[in-house]
Amino acid sequence: QVPLVESGGGLVQAGASLRLSCVFSGRTVNIFGMGWFRQAPGKERDFVAAISRNGGDTRYADSAKGRFTISRDNDKKTIYLQMNSLKPEDTAIYYCAASQRPNYFDAVVAPNEYDSWGQGTQVTVSS
Repeated sequence: QVPLVESGGGLVQAGASLRLSCVFSGRTVNIFGMGWFRQAPGKERDFVAAISRNGGDTRYADSAKGRFTISRDNDKKTIYLQMNSLKPEDTAIYYCAASQRPNYFDAVVAPNEYDSWGQGTQVTVSS
């Protein structure tokens, strides 16, 4: 388990932008793929975006393509999710996740391949 702390959520109007951050700590040499998931009220937790250890591979849910960008700064031990053109259907709690499966090159999409999860940050988009 690796401590993960998300921030950057909030209440915005449709069309606005937000940037979420997730700081990781502990034995960071064991952290490889990282990702963002979200859970809306009454729904399951869904994949949003993922990035490989070396940043060279990124994956997005169809709902995020073209609007969201995931990035990471390993020196700052932080990953980001830049969210543009937000829609009311983006309203959810957003969770950061870290995988300790040793792979430098591939992003991780499946939630069961993640070992650590943050507490989440609320994003609310009003119409």
